[in-house]
Amino acid sequence: MRVKARKDGVDAYKLMSESNDFNHPIPYNEIEVSKYDGIFLPGGHDKGVKEYLESKILQNIIPLFFRKEKKIGAVCHGVVLLARSKDKNTNKSVIYDYKTTALLKSQELLAYNLTRLWLKDYYLTYPGMTVEEEVKSALKNQDNFISGSFPIYRDNKNIFKYGFVVKDRN
Repeated sequence: MRVKARKDGVDAYKLMSESNDFNHPIPYNEIEVSKYDGIFLPGGHDKGVKEYLESKILQNIIPLFFRKEKKIGAVCHGVVLLARSKDKNTNKSVIYDYKTTALLKSQELLAYNLTRLWLKDYYLTYPGMTVEEEVKSALKNQDNFISGSFPIYRDNKNIFKYGFVVKDRN
């Protein structure tokens, strides 16, 4: 079993991390929804990700992408940002009535329990509430949170059955 990124993923990251756009991002308050076809919200678990997840600027911009029916993607902790972004008409999360997934409680707690002796709570961005719990709390129906198959296995170039994506509307 592999627990590290494949070489093609590492190569893609290296290429991206050397690009000018990656190294000179625009400030959140300069995001103009009309200039983009969509938005992708990556994840991350270190305490530094809190600034991103708690950004009121992003939480106000994201609903505009929903209103304009732009493409929206989120991975791992990125779904927390969606859960925290409110529709101004309903004051509910923009994903309130969507099907979604995110970092699973079992994954988050496994990473924490395997490393807590030397990394303390590094893998618990918010001790006391997991990503899955927070995302579910923003949904109309907790059954709209889809866990997928056993999350330890990974895709390879010949077998794609382990990959897991939830697609609901835009």
